[in-house]
Amino acid sequence: MKQIKDFSVVSNNRLDERNVLLRLKPIDGQMPTMSPGQFVQVMSPAKDNTFLRLPISINNVEDDQLWLMVQMIGDGTKALGALREGDRLNLVLPLGNGFSTDKAKGKILLVGGGVGIAPLLYAGKKLKDQGAEPVFLLGARTASGVLEKELFAQIGRVLITTEDGSLGERGFVTQHSALQQEKFDKIMVCGPKPMMMAVARYAKSSDTDCEVSLENMMACGLGACLCCVEKTIKGNVCVCTEGPVFNINQLTWQI
Repeated sequence: MKQIKDFSVVSNNRLDERNVLLRLKPIDGQMPTMSPGQFVQVMSPAKDNTFLRLPISINNVEDDQLWLMVQMIGDGTKALGALREGDRLNLVLPLGNGFSTDKAKGKILLVGGGVGIAPLLYAGKKLKDQGAEPVFLLGARTASGVLEKELFAQIGRVLITTEDGSLGERGFVTQHSALQQEKFDKIMVCGPKPMMMAVARYAKSSDTDCEVSLENMMACGLGACLCCVEKTIKGNVCVCTEGPVFNINQLTWQI
């Protein structure tokens, strides 16, 4: 059930020059039930320049805290990046439909590119808790762009690709040797659309079930503004309400 709740900032940790990790706790002490792959709509402190709430993936839920990874690219997200301990935020949550972690078994490959890794931490934790084997494949341009790798390593095996070869294997995630050497029971993906489409093609060719988390532009988060429409085999749908996670068989991508 969607709720509008006030949270206080527990900590604001800088991950790199563009990204921060906000740890939040509900003011009333009641954390809503949330699924991996869902998102929240945040009211930014930069109200004079940011009129709409900002959609942000759920990075993790731990110790009655909600973690949000924020990429500071505009006035609204930069204001979030400047928050301090004790500051308050108003959130609408949880929104959308997440990964089907409750049904996944066996060896699950979770593929993330850039800040697309954010929802995979919580997904991996849920998979491990239910006895599945999460394997993370994280891609970035350089080593500094591979965020939270130590946290991922606490949950499962971590594979890395960087475009410049500064960490892990050189190249894109779809070029990692594990894709040719191993068989996975399911794949979950979040990141830039070209990357997700490439992974979807691999999944199709290897007859592997695959879910992707779309990053279409969202404004309302409630399916009213129609900003995030995506074409599916059943017609056009709003990603914020029908997704953001879709099985690739639901989409009309040319794969």
